[in-house]
Amino acid sequence: MSMLDKIKQMLKGHESQADKGIDKAGDFADTKTEGKYRGQVDAAQDKLREQYGRPGDQDQPPRT
Repeated sequence: MSMLDKIKQMLKGHESQADKGIDKAGDFADTKTEGKYRGQVDAAQDKLREQYGRPGDQDQPPRT
């Protein structure tokens, strides 16, 4: 079992808490960089949410 699989298994049932953590980490990065890399931070947040399978992702079209 890979590390990513273990993390996904730990997050199962705790998606809302993980989502809050991702938002908080992104806000922290934006604050520290004074928003200079906001686009990259947002993209990273989206990728993280895709990795743990946020509920409802199947209904939404992929972001470009």
